[in-house]
Amino acid sequence: MRHFQEFETAIGIPFDNPELLKQAFVHRSYLNEHADFPLAHNERLEFLGDAVLELVVTEYLYQTFPNPEGELTNWRASLVNAKTLSEIAAGIGMDDYMYLSRGEQRDAKSKARQIILANAIEAVVGAIYLDQGYKAAEKFVSDHVLTRLKYIMDNDLARDAKSRFQEAAQEKLGVTPTYTVLSQAGPDHNKKFVVGLYIGKDKVAEGAGTSKQEAQMAAAAAGLLVKKWI
Repeated sequence: MRHFQEFETAIGIPFDNPELLKQAFVHRSYLNEHADFPLAHNERLEFLGDAVLELVVTEYLYQTFPNPEGELTNWRASLVNAKTLSEIAAGIGMDDYMYLSRGEQRDAKSKARQIILANAIEAVVGAIYLDQGYKAAEKFVSDHVLTRLKYIMDNDLARDAKSRFQEAAQEKLGVTPTYTVLSQAGPDHNKKFVVGLYIGKDKVAEGAGTSKQEAQMAAAAAGLLVKKWI
């Protein structure tokens, strides 16, 4: 049983229209199994919330930091990507409120669930904006998203792992790392790649992903830990 008043209390925002908040948690898959459900899925709210979220983050970065556009863009991307947003959504307990199909409910650890949660928090931002206005949406983003910026900056997470590993390898060793696909399996729509990260002929680490690029990123992230370059 979902008690959305508890969620309103947790985020400190009471809704005039509680159904709007409830809709933010409705995934399309749920409606495939519950055709008589009275609310639509959350994709339109997600569309709106994505724009509000990006504006709040962009304005904050512009007003706070005199850095060049490229750095501001990287910080913004690190704050609003699916991984960060899904972690924030999980941290405030959004998973407990989601309306999902039985199949999606079982798939709790997947990348698909990560994206569902990231989309849902954008939908919540959209719902807050419609129900309580821009200032309330801005406060929610400030409280739950912008608070991650210090961690991102302190750990140099704005640059992707592949770029960071390459820069460190060139600076410390004077070499450029290479990546080799070690294996791939599965049908075309659901492949899994395993990639090796090498410095010269020495394999530093491996990474897996649903694309070669994703596997390379995972290998680079692992390589940073192996080399203690993070």
